[in-house]
Amino acid sequence: MYRNRILARAKATSALALGLAFALPAVSVHAEPSAMADGASADVIVVTGQAKIGEYGLDLTTRDLNADPGDDFERYASGAWIDRTEIPGDRPSVGSFYNLREDVTSQVNGLITEAPAGTQHGALYKTFMDEKAIEKAGIAPLKRDLAKVDAIADKVEFARFMGSTYEKFGGTLFGSGPYADPDDPTMNTLWLGSAGLGLPEKDYYFNAKFASQRGAYLDYLERTFRAIGVAEPRAAASKVITFETYLAELNWDNEKTRDIDKINNPMSTAELAAYAPGVDWGAFFEGNNIPEQKRIIVTDNTAVKAIAALYEKTDLDTLKLWQKARISDQASPYLNKKMVDSKFAFTSTLSGVSEQRARWKRAVDLIDGQLGELVGEAYVAEYFPKIAKTRMDELVGNLKLAMADRIRGNEWMSSDTKAAAIEKLQKMDVMVGYPKEFRDYSQLPINSTSLYDNMVAATKFNADYAMSDLGKPVDRSKWGMNPQTVNAYNGGLENKMVFPAGILQPPFFDAYADPAVNYGAIGVVIGHEISHGFDDQGRKIDANGAVRDWWTAEDNERFKVEAKKFGDQYAKFEVVPGAFINPDLTMGENIADLAGVLVALDAYHKSLNGQEAPVIDGLTGDQRFFLAYAQVWRAKAREDALRNQVTTDPHSPARYRTIAPLRNVDAWYEAFGITPDDDMYIAPEDRARIW
Repeated sequence: MYRNRILARAKATSALALGLAFALPAVSVHAEPSAMADGASADVIVVTGQAKIGEYGLDLTTRDLNADPGDDFERYASGAWIDRTEIPGDRPSVGSFYNLREDVTSQVNGLITEAPAGTQHGALYKTFMDEKAIEKAGIAPLKRDLAKVDAIADKVEFARFMGSTYEKFGGTLFGSGPYADPDDPTMNTLWLGSAGLGLPEKDYYFNAKFASQRGAYLDYLERTFRAIGVAEPRAAASKVITFETYLAELNWDNEKTRDIDKINNPMSTAELAAYAPGVDWGAFFEGNNIPEQKRIIVTDNTAVKAIAALYEKTDLDTLKLWQKARISDQASPYLNKKMVDSKFAFTSTLSGVSEQRARWKRAVDLIDGQLGELVGEAYVAEYFPKIAKTRMDELVGNLKLAMADRIRGNEWMSSDTKAAAIEKLQKMDVMVGYPKEFRDYSQLPINSTSLYDNMVAATKFNADYAMSDLGKPVDRSKWGMNPQTVNAYNGGLENKMVFPAGILQPPFFDAYADPAVNYGAIGVVIGHEISHGFDDQGRKIDANGAVRDWWTAEDNERFKVEAKKFGDQYAKFEVVPGAFINPDLTMGENIADLAGVLVALDAYHKSLNGQEAPVIDGLTGDQRFFLAYAQVWRAKAREDALRNQVTTDPHSPARYRTIAPLRNVDAWYEAFGITPDDDMYIAPEDRARIW
């Protein structure tokens, strides 16, 4: 039941979520590839419709009109909202994403509870909500799985067990799964990387600022071992956290794992065995049901090698304790209240929350994860009108045209690189609302009595579905997010963008809203995802999805100069005491945020067809655009959650996604009369000019 963090990054170049698990049939209007050829032009598509200001446009009550927009634009756009908003006890943060997710959760809950008797999602929901049956079962189901660990006789068998955890509760030191081959992105190959940590990231094991979280984790492990009957639970917990600390020392830093050049390390099965001895790789892959491979992309290769050596040196008893901890941790949400509460007591220290999420909401989250497209099909039919898809197709077409113009007008990019970039933009697939075909869940057995058994069945079903892609052609029509997801993503090696129906609602999008608001909100999201194809990592992937250097050396150097200028701005932001933004970790997302604003603003201007934008409520079109952008990113977060985000997340915290890009946008200065006397002012020559 493992999700490889490096593979996940390779699959989705971007997701908009802020530290969250933050991915997005009428007449469609697409920009034709021929309309974006270098030097060509095309008529922009005009998004029509009656403007709705207020309920479906800007919420002007969020502003703090006593704030100077040039000193703190977040405060100016959302200060009143910040003052009156409390973070719910069960949440690490609150904001526009959170509010819409809560709305969607309620919508999905209605679909589940009103479904006919006997449906799979209804049965799974019922077993999750049947706390009486769960309490009666206690941890008996878990003990069946733990007994399998006790029966492991040697490390060869342990390696086989680790491999098998791709489809069940359990831990592995090496996560693996299929994804597009960097050299031939039309085919799925096996990716493999390091795993095994119980804390969010290696820094949690060493940094003094996470001492309380380490202590909470040690206590959690002790409670877990006591609950499952391990002798000397405190000593067992200490053994596990010591082992994981050794693992953490060997892990790559997060910023290194997002570099496609560094993680593209192909090996055959035999070459991997020779490179990283210490693990019986034959047994590991046998457990994983993976035959011998000619190509495996070993991502953090030196870490894999070092962890294999650590595995060889570690005694079997310690490995078994670690495995029992991983199984128990993953199974605990589906066990009795004592196990659920024990895990929450630990995880709450990572986010600062004080209350558990309501059980019915956790049930919806579970069904989203296990039966996502089954629910998604019903969600689209109920909540995604055809007009929304039509309008979104228009917006995407306009944004692609604007990006093409940005590429053509780029002053530091050579003509050959521009031509290759335009080709990539032409071939970028755009998927809006829902996939062409929904998954078939008919072979997944879900009963109405045992939550644990249902989770075992669902985990295996979904793992086998994912693994079935290995060695097959890449199906770019498959989605990595459910239709009801409030998010969006760029598909990396698949060169596609996905915008689920869930995010295509206010405040991000409304088919009849003021165009300035739509372009400032969902338009920036679209531009963000488009531009990921050309950020510090996307620029290493060509039009066909292959990892290839298609930039000239001169272009590369000029890009680095502008990117460093931009990164240096972020490095000065102290999010909470002692925690600064890491520009190397966040570079791709920061560039996409800036490009998203620039491209969306260009597209908005073109949509006006040369006409002057109306002034509404005393605000010009550009002012409404920037306010819509800021209000999408308005948020409040707890200090622990922000520390976690700065350490682990390639996205900058919401406040800095609001203010940092705008400091480099000339039109923002003009719209609000920003002068050198204002705190956010950057001299024109010091502004980053990446796109």
